[in-house]
Amino acid sequence: MSNDSMNSHGRIEGHSVAGFTLIELMIVVAIIAILAAIAYPSYINYVTKTNRVAAEGCLSEYSNYMERYYTTNLRYDQAPASSGTAAAVQNPVTTTPPTVTLDCAAASQTGTSYAYTVPAVSATAFTVRATPIGAQLKRDTQCSALSLDQAGNRSPTTSGCW
Repeated sequence: MSNDSMNSHGRIEGHSVAGFTLIELMIVVAIIAILAAIAYPSYINYVTKTNRVAAEGCLSEYSNYMERYYTTNLRYDQAPASSGTAAAVQNPVTTTPPTVTLDCAAASQTGTSYAYTVPAVSATAFTVRATPIGAQLKRDTQCSALSLDQAGNRSPTTSGCW
């Protein structure tokens, strides 16, 4: 028989036991849960703002496209009839659905968060709109749809949207 004696914790004297108690593990889990409860909403807020800023950049790209189109055709809505065409040709970005989609509006960029349209276009004016879709629609209640016109006017004018 062994001469080792037991202490008050049921352990043999002289031997150490490595490990964590259940209480220690529960305290660690509680701390992680508190940190996650604080961090996750902040993360979602930053994702929403990042998507909005990317949409603003894409609106600028659409505006640049419209200005290049105007420079070539002297109007935003259509290309005038030329010797090669019998009738005027509508601007491909303004058709429903658009026959031209810029790279920034692709699904790999901002296309899963925003839908881009040109709801108002004439010979001398245009408005480009980015409307949130999917998760962005639920999360971005502050700004909703963003728009930009030929004069550089932005809406909404709510602080923090642009």
